[in-house]
Amino acid sequence: MPETRRRYDPDFGESAVWVVRATHKPIAHVARDLGINPGTLGTWVAGDKVARGDNEKPTVADQVRVKQFEREVAELRMERDGRARIRPPG
Repeated sequence: MPETRRRYDPDFGESAVWVVRATHKPIAHVARDLGINPGTLGTWVAGDKVARGDNEKPTVADQVRVKQFEREVAELRMERDGRARIRPPG
């Protein structure tokens, strides 16, 4: 038997996404409360994040910059700690 797909009004989808964003409840809980598939709501929330520019996944460029900053911080700490040991007491 072929599977039938439910169609949702765009306003309903926007409202469901708003509930997730406003309450910070897990998507699964909101979907259960609204009687919809969690995967569907997850897709809507992900689309909303992309539309808002809130994509939480760091880009490759972001990851490279973080690694560079981590190396610089490590070098600066070593320099700081090395100078602290070299200073004469008192």
